[in-house]
Amino acid sequence: MGVRPPTGDSTDDPDTLAFGIAALDPHLDGVEFPVTAEELVERTGDPAVPYDAAGSEVRLSEAVAETRSRRFESERRLLDELHPVFEERRERASLSVIARLRGLLPF
Repeated sequence: MGVRPPTGDSTDDPDTLAFGIAALDPHLDGVEFPVTAEELVERTGDPAVPYDAAGSEVRLSEAVAETRSRRFESERRLLDELHPVFEERRERASLSVIARLRGLLPF
């Protein structure tokens, strides 16, 4: 997933902010499949992956631990397993009191 960032004066801003499996994708370059959960975390360096547009993050090791699998036969299978993990975290964060208050503020 991705969302356009707030506009600002800087022209160095990216066109979109990636989160969830879209933010994880660049970390998977060079990872060969099939791969175990432990190998995946080791090969990627256990990156912190943003799961919402606010920049909330979860370590890959934590997200993988929440899946039903300990081995991933393909990148597609890994992403399919991780998508609901990121979505559940995003939904929980959006329901928090602070997130609700942010939604009410005009900025």
